[in-house]
Amino acid sequence: MAGNWLLRRPRTDSVARLFCFPYSGVGASMFSRWPEEIDGIEVCPVQPPGRENRSREPHYGSYERFAADLVEFLRPYLDRPFAFFGHCAGALPAFETALRLAGSGLPAPERLFVSAQVAPHHCPHDRYLDLDEEQLRAEMGNLVLLRGGTPHPVLIDLALEVLHQDLEVNRVYRRPSPVALPGPVTVLEWTEDTEISLDRMAGWREYARTVEYTALPGGHFEFLSAPPLLMKTLSFL
Repeated sequence: MAGNWLLRRPRTDSVARLFCFPYSGVGASMFSRWPEEIDGIEVCPVQPPGRENRSREPHYGSYERFAADLVEFLRPYLDRPFAFFGHCAGALPAFETALRLAGSGLPAPERLFVSAQVAPHHCPHDRYLDLDEEQLRAEMGNLVLLRGGTPHPVLIDLALEVLHQDLEVNRVYRRPSPVALPGPVTVLEWTEDTEISLDRMAGWREYARTVEYTALPGGHFEFLSAPPLLMKTLSFL
């Protein structure tokens, strides 16, 4: 089996699970400030290959390949209610994984939470795609600061290698038309987010019979600190 796709092995006594997908350039440790449990729901950060503890593994190459490999790994952990959460570019592999599960006849997520991301048929849309090398370096340094760390040039160089590969995947990803999921979708808007507005996310309405839009206070990176209102929203049971 491919490397460990989860930062922590899921508990056997959890009532439900929330699988959380990191966005471009980073790994599962971006959820380090989140609790390990939300109202009895176990938080399970997803770790893509090519970064952090999986840095020696080849990059996943496409969101479709990401989903195919992750689904195989997740099979033993779909034995109780679960949901997916993805912020920004992390919402796209979360969607593709949910779609792959439905197409494979496996249990589907109780709900897909997509935060600050356009619908797949409106992709690509990512501010990073238009930034040069120095601007991307500054963004990676700022992310480290936002997560409570200190930027180090060597670590920033490693992060940039991952980021460039992730952005190439993002740059070519696009669904030609909407594809409906069997379960509901919740679209999360951040009221002070200057990178994406609510109207840009309207296309998600075509991806499920039930699509809800929820506005949360804060900017694009507010979710990193696990704000209480977000945690309450993600309590899907």
